[in-house]
Amino acid sequence: MKRAMSICLAVFLVSTVIAAQGIAANSLYKRLGGYDAIAAVTDDFLGRLITDPSLARFFAGHATDSKQRIRQHVVDFLCLAAGGPCVYKGRDMKTSHAGLGITSAEWDKAVQHLVATLEKFKVPQKEKDDLLAAAGGLKKDIVEK
Repeated sequence: MKRAMSICLAVFLVSTVIAAQGIAANSLYKRLGGYDAIAAVTDDFLGRLITDPSLARFFAGHATDSKQRIRQHVVDFLCLAAGGPCVYKGRDMKTSHAGLGITSAEWDKAVQHLVATLEKFKVPQKEKDDLLAAAGGLKKDIVEK
């Protein structure tokens, strides 16, 4: 009886691990291409935001190391949100963007830049839709006006 329970427990644990690996293999993180792909998308996206005259004010006055920290936070956040193994150590989105006065029009402009970046990297439509849906859920915490 004890042996049968041990075998059942072992089968359960193995099947749980296999199921978890199957989920991870189909995660948005994997489908996007993993960490390096997310980092490349982040670099292009932030480059577009920083050089857009209507959005550049959000980066004005930041030293190079501050911009690098922002970049790393974005990479880690996207990686984690996509089901990857990253650890995000930044503040929540509401706190991070509080007082910036981000408008709905500025949000829309940033989304346009994200779409342009995803198209540049030829991200498939399903992955693009999944990433944009995840980002869309953040609007309420980021837009103040």
